[in-house]
Amino acid sequence: MKNKGLVYLSVFGSLALASCGGGATEEKDTHAEEPAKEEKHEEVAKVDGVTEGDIHLTNAEWDEAQAIYFDRCAGCHGSTRKGATGPHLLPNAPEGNKSPGTLMLGAAGLKAFIENGTPGGMPEWKGIMTDGEIELMTRFLQVTPPVVPPFGMAEMTETWKLIIPVADRPTTPEHDRNIDNYFGVIMRDAGKVAIIDGDTKEKLVVLKTGFAVHILRTSASGRYIYSVGRDGRITMIDTYYETPKIVAEVRGAFDSRSVEVSKFKGYEDKYLVFGGYSPAHIAIMDAQTLEPISVTPTAGNACDGDKEYIEEARVASIVASHTDPVWICNIKERGMVDIVDYTDPVHPQITEIPSARFLHDGGWDASEHYFLVAANASNKIVVIDVPNKKLVKIIETGIKPHPGRGTNITLANGDKVWVTSHLGENKLSFIKTNEGEGQWTVVREVQASGTGGGALFVKSHPKSKHLWVDRTLNTDPALNSSVDVFNSATLELENTITMPEGVDGRMVHMEYNKGGDEVWISVFMGAESALLIYDDASLELKEIIKGDWVQNPTGKFNVYNTTHDIY
Repeated sequence: MKNKGLVYLSVFGSLALASCGGGATEEKDTHAEEPAKEEKHEEVAKVDGVTEGDIHLTNAEWDEAQAIYFDRCAGCHGSTRKGATGPHLLPNAPEGNKSPGTLMLGAAGLKAFIENGTPGGMPEWKGIMTDGEIELMTRFLQVTPPVVPPFGMAEMTETWKLIIPVADRPTTPEHDRNIDNYFGVIMRDAGKVAIIDGDTKEKLVVLKTGFAVHILRTSASGRYIYSVGRDGRITMIDTYYETPKIVAEVRGAFDSRSVEVSKFKGYEDKYLVFGGYSPAHIAIMDAQTLEPISVTPTAGNACDGDKEYIEEARVASIVASHTDPVWICNIKERGMVDIVDYTDPVHPQITEIPSARFLHDGGWDASEHYFLVAANASNKIVVIDVPNKKLVKIIETGIKPHPGRGTNITLANGDKVWVTSHLGENKLSFIKTNEGEGQWTVVREVQASGTGGGALFVKSHPKSKHLWVDRTLNTDPALNSSVDVFNSATLELENTITMPEGVDGRMVHMEYNKGGDEVWISVFMGAESALLIYDDASLELKEIIKGDWVQNPTGKFNVYNTTHDIY
């Protein structure tokens, strides 16, 4: 049988290395390890694939299947296929797990799930993956998953590239553009990030960043944009240049989804935190250079009474406090909210708060005192009092809440509420956040148009009277290619925005400009990608950004709103 741990390293290592752009300015040989990598590939090639029982994959098929799984499946089912938001995908079910093993489902059962998706939020992959890729995955999922090799400080430091030292960067902007209204736009499958001037709608640059970029975060000053992808690569973009440039990069793990910077007064732009999926750890880096400082594994006991020890305890969403020198890191499989004090980045003090499995995305309430995060596989929202480092409440909402960072609005009766949408059902839940009767309870529930779930994001703005909701993963094409807009005070549906002529795909991820009077929406997974810009007051389409460079855009992040946690 093929050496699976070795192949895992070679496949995902090659993805990251192939996407790296720019050369390091430090005096070091960035190709020093190349001969060793070549030897590993040659050694692997001598082994004739993977065979278990009646199932066989060639070397090439094994590598392709790992890449597909990493790209499409690992986020929900885990890097080692042990399950998280989605069920495990192991040949035989672990003891006590109600989900059947993949051998029991067989090729036909796996094909049905992959092609058609599930009501719980798994998208249908037919038409996105080829018939050949789907058939390949039915075989891959019935054999033992690959082993994740180590990746710690030594490996991380080896990947670090300081492309432009701090002393060589401009001290003031080389232009008179409004950086606050820049948009960073992720083109996930292309491994690129576009920087667009939100005032002029001009594309400033398209940069090669990393494979399957997940999010962008900005420095406390708003100068730097950091991207992080599913290949664990962090890319640091400097907006002070006439044309934004990559000034540093590092790889923090084989797989990841989150980064954040220090925002507390006195620590602005000083440290960056990285959340590893595979291996699962919290890494702290210098926010000016991305030089690694420390790594803390996140394995440990689960929050439940049985205290199961979990090795693959992935770091999901991360937010930075504005009131204390801490980050909130959500440990997905364990259901632990880790409050990480970065005053000593070499030996960070971590306070663990047991909550609910499996933690995913979340954001601040309007006061930026309380953090709310979805434990989406448990159908709950967890509320954390960050300054006092304690659990406030665990709230039942609906099937698989998926808020993104959520959004804060004020209802007609004066209640301030934080809003979440759901992957698994057609429901918006409104949680009261201000003091008084009903605080930390769901005070309203509203349905979007049509039936079924599939919503990924909700969005509003303090200057807006609207609440926008996408339905990206709904199986109905009429719903996944539209966005509902509600009156944020009355919660009445004002309009359903449908796809304009000449554009094709699914609508996803709304983002306001700095002024709160425009909403940008991505169109992806279709024949004609685009960015749609709407007037928030009239709900009229203002502009369509298209072109060969617009390749399946997903998340968009306005610099000012991201820096100041406005949502």
